[in-house]
Amino acid sequence: QVQLVESGGGLVQAGGSLRLSCAASGRTFSTYAMGWFRQAPGKEREFVAAISSNGGSTNYTESVKGRFTISRDNAKSTAYLQMNSLKPEDTAVYYCAATAARPLSWAPITHNLYSYWGQGTRVTVSS
Repeated sequence: QVQLVESGGGLVQAGGSLRLSCAASGRTFSTYAMGWFRQAPGKEREFVAAISSNGGSTNYTESVKGRFTISRDNAKSTAYLQMNSLKPEDTAVYYCAATAARPLSWAPITHNLYSYWGQGTRVTVSS
């Protein structure tokens, strides 16, 4: 079992930055691929970014490429999402997710491939 707790959300003006953190419980964090998803009001949950268990592979949705960076610190059992040049359309609740990684380079982009989810952290970008 893995428990995930997100933090770092808040209100920011367009063009600003936020860094989301996802702290995981357990001693097997390094064996899990991690993903970030978001859900805006009235919309379905969508993939944002993913990172493989060894950190060697990443995937991003097209709309955040060049602005967001996913990373992880396995020693701290924490994944991060650095968000720069934020836009109003980035407003959403952001969720981190974890899944056992096979192979180690796997960074899945589909939400139903993830087994564990955090409670979410809200990001609001004002124009």
